[in-house]
Amino acid sequence: MQWTDEGIVLGARKHGETSVILELMTREHGRHLGLVHGGRSKSLQPVLQPGNSVHATWRARLDEHLGNFQVEGLDMRAAHLMGSPLALYGLATMAHLVRCLPERDPHEALYETLAVLVDHLDDPDLAPALFVRFELAMLAELGFGLDLSSCAATGARNDLIYVSPKSGRAVSAAAGEAYKDRLLRLPGFLIGQSRSNRPAEADIRDGFALTDFFLHQNVFDPRGQSAPEERARFVALATAEDL
Repeated sequence: MQWTDEGIVLGARKHGETSVILELMTREHGRHLGLVHGGRSKSLQPVLQPGNSVHATWRARLDEHLGNFQVEGLDMRAAHLMGSPLALYGLATMAHLVRCLPERDPHEALYETLAVLVDHLDDPDLAPALFVRFELAMLAELGFGLDLSSCAATGARNDLIYVSPKSGRAVSAAAGEAYKDRLLRLPGFLIGQSRSNRPAEADIRDGFALTDFFLHQNVFDPRGQSAPEERARFVALATAEDL
């Protein structure tokens, strides 16, 4: 068995004295692990850092085997991402969420979202909104996508400012007025209503509150898990007014 693909490094753990087990999110083969012989060498260690993109060839005798990776660096982002606490917390949270996906299950659209995110993860103007969109994409890939296109009560497509915590659908201002204390806020940047590269801190907070609710309800709580601590730290940095 053999295939070649592009992948983003999620992490690597030591195996034996000189090797590592590398975890990639690949474009066509999903989240995939493989052994990298000599992965702890001086030449390979910088390549196998989280956030880097690599060209990977996987080989195994049988498909169900762990297999071996041969990798070459494509985009060595880690060098500059390591200098940003925002990026480091983001990378850790990103990897934690991607590990909720079944191994070897392809998610090409999510891979594209991930590639855009890691390119800008150290940019305080772009990373917060991109991360909210990534978490929404994760929910969709896990089967819990939100419908923000029209009002759940009236079908209207204008003045959408709430999300129902029960249905995950948008709700208009008029339809939600009587129930607004029980609804989640829908930030405008998620439905194309923001003209700024960086939405207001209040909108970013609303975005993370929205994804936090549905991640807990549909992903973390059913698995008996808590959100990673790195996510809270990322959100705190992402919503800081002087970031």
